[in-house]
Order: sequence, then C-alpha cells, then structure tokens
Amino acid sequence: METAIIIVIVVAFFAWRMMPTKGINTITTAELTKVIHDKDKVFVDVRTPGEYKGRNIRQFKNIPLGSDFSKLPKDKEIVVICQSGMRSAQACKQMKKLGYNNITNVRGGMSAWRG
Repeated sequence: METAIIIVIVVAFFAWRMMPTKGINTITTAELTKVIHDKDKVFVDVRTPGEYKGRNIRQFKNIPLGSDFSKLPKDKEIVVICQSGMRSAQACKQMKKLGYNNITNVRGGMSAWRG
C-alpha cells in the first residue's frame, strides 16, 4: 500500500513539472518555422555555448540557462529553445518571475527541429 502511494506521488510530481506554467505559451518546431523571420520576436537559445556552436538556428542568440535574462526587451515576444524543451521551460519560468509577459517555449527543442 505504501509503495502505491509513493508511486502516485512521484507520478503526480512529474505530471505537475511537465505542465506548462500559466502565462507561458508553447509552440512546436513546425509552428516555429512560420514565425522564425518575425522581427518583432527575440529568439533565445539557452543551451551551453558548446551545444549552440555544434548546431544552431541562425535567428537564435545564445544566452545559456543561468545567465541574466533581465537585459532582454520586455516589449517583444521572447521565443526560447534548448535541446529538448526542459531547460527552455526553466528559462521561461525565470523570465516570468522577472516580469516578462510574452514568452514562448519551443516544445521538443533542437531535438525536434528539422529546419
């Protein structure tokens, strides 16, 4: 019985962690291809410099997770990508705490990018 309760708690925790944060949009990489040339958006890649150097999308600026995101403009939509979507989700949450209101996470990240 205790094992079942622990399993339920662990599953609930991971489900909660995977839920999108309120006020943060999510797009697929297919949707990203439609907005990649939008000059009113700021594209941020939060992977390490090594990952970024190995493969990147030209429009994305490399600002690794843990950097100071407060220098980004608050009047434009910030589109965030990483390798899988996990670090970019963390970065989006950090930006939300800094007062950014127009944030979009790219679901699946570079692993799903076919551009």
